[in-house]
Amino acid sequence: MEPFIYQNPTKLIFGRDQLSALSKEIKPYGTKILLVYGGGSIKRNGLYDQVQQQLTEINATVFELSGVEPNPRLTTVQKGIDICKAEQIDFILAVGGGSVIDGTKAIAAGAKFEGNVWDIIAKKANATDALPFGTVLTLAATGSEMNAGSVITNWETQEKIGWGSPFVFPRFSILDPVHTFSVPKDQTIYGTVDIMSHVLEQYFSHAPNVPLNERFAESILRTVIEAAPRALENPEDYEARESILYCGTMALNGTLSMGMTGDWGTHSIEHAVSAVYDIPHGGGLAIIFPNWIKYNLDTTTPKMKQLAIRVFGVDSTNKSDREIAIEGIEKLREYWNSIGAPNRLADYGINEERLTDMAEKAAPSGTVGRFQPVSPQDVYEILKMSL
Repeated sequence: MEPFIYQNPTKLIFGRDQLSALSKEIKPYGTKILLVYGGGSIKRNGLYDQVQQQLTEINATVFELSGVEPNPRLTTVQKGIDICKAEQIDFILAVGGGSVIDGTKAIAAGAKFEGNVWDIIAKKANATDALPFGTVLTLAATGSEMNAGSVITNWETQEKIGWGSPFVFPRFSILDPVHTFSVPKDQTIYGTVDIMSHVLEQYFSHAPNVPLNERFAESILRTVIEAAPRALENPEDYEARESILYCGTMALNGTLSMGMTGDWGTHSIEHAVSAVYDIPHGGGLAIIFPNWIKYNLDTTTPKMKQLAIRVFGVDSTNKSDREIAIEGIEKLREYWNSIGAPNRLADYGINEERLTDMAEKAAPSGTVGRFQPVSPQDVYEILKMSL
């Protein structure tokens, strides 16, 4: 294993009817609350009213920021920062999926920063503090509810950047699988791909002697693979939703990465694509990840062979390691296709026109990725494979 330090201060409150804990969790922080949410689904499914009832119990003064985008934008983040500063907000409550939480993290950091919050996101400056915030999760996907990472899009410059700070761990996160019953089919599909991709990014690592990490990762993949079709067939299958929700958190709360540095190049490539075309993150990952593995097969074969056998049940009899790995890639692609994920960039109307631009955005420092660093030219070829 590689040396590591692990600390995760987020209090996870998981299970049916756990929203009842909200008022007690928020009360110590104050009564001036900024409520952040997305397109309004929480009003349609009744969650908004439940949250407001909890806030009424502590006599909270509630300000609202709605309309956070699926790829949260800097302009929306700035609106939240302006509210926090003008109204002297005590606490931010994010109710929604990973995009809402990611946007809230940037608002929390920006509210305590005198400069332009994009400087923090672009790593030109460091956050030195953040407003406290909590989350009520409505979508299993990003794992943002129990980590200090965030991804923000600057639409004006067409940049989508992942950043993080120890100041932006949620103080608590409430996860009730019932709150995910109303998630649309396409978002369930994209969330499934996102969870699996987080696991794969960490699985592709050169760290020695990490059998437990690998088994953790494989278990999450197998659990999601089994549960997702059930959730898609019956959106109110509590056990399926519960399994996926828990897997989403465990995939990216630091458990898998203890002593095992992952790659994360595929995420950077997808960020470059969705920064230009604003496509769903999970959709982009479903298209790109199998091609990243295949393009780098000289490096990825040992890990992909192991994954193919342990997760996808590939029969290794009379096959070379490379053949097993390729069959594993095909099984991964087949599974994502079977649940309705896209498999070509053309599915989003993307052609060769801006491949070079996206390749350069993906690797602005010359290479991207740790397990297998790839150059802009490599990214170009991977994207070309993905058309």
